Amino acid sequence: MPSFASPHHAIGELYVAHHGWIVQLLRRKLGNHQQAQDLAQDTFVRLMRQGALPGLREPRAYLATVASRLCAELFRRRALENAYLASLATLDPQEMPSAETRLLVLEALDAVGRVLDGLGARVREIFLLSQLDGLTYPQIAEALGISVNVVQKAMLKAYRTCYAAVYEL
Repeated sequence: MPSFASPHHAIGELYVAHHGWIVQLLRRKLGNHQQAQDLAQDTFVRLMRQGALPGLREPRAYLATVASRLCAELFRRRALENAYLASLATLDPQEMPSAETRLLVLEALDAVGRVLDGLGARVREIFLLSQLDGLTYPQIAEALGISVNVVQKAMLKAYRTCYAAVYEL
């Protein structure tokens, strides 16, 4: 590779070679060309933020993975937003939070969702049973057919992940 080649130059080459393909892939997933174009752009922005690219033998597979993760984040955000808006619909008009408060809540829910997505499925399930359902560790162990020690270790991992998300920005 010539000395003038930079990570941004390499991403530019990927963009030129694969942008149309990634847009079509995303359009099939999303059913909307404009959203597909937006997420395709986000895919390449994500690559730029990562800095150096790994040696890519299969660039389309790599791009598809990045784009699929962005799609999953979009779907998760939409689901959270829809659930929040549905809960707001049950409020009396005088109890309705301001637009600014609604946006802040949605951003906080999105951040929590990203942290929870970072946990493994089992750890996430244990954490949610404890924190949302209020089950004790022995109750969780019994419900899932695991030992209390496994529950304790999962909760420790979940708490560490949450702590890191809040305090180790």
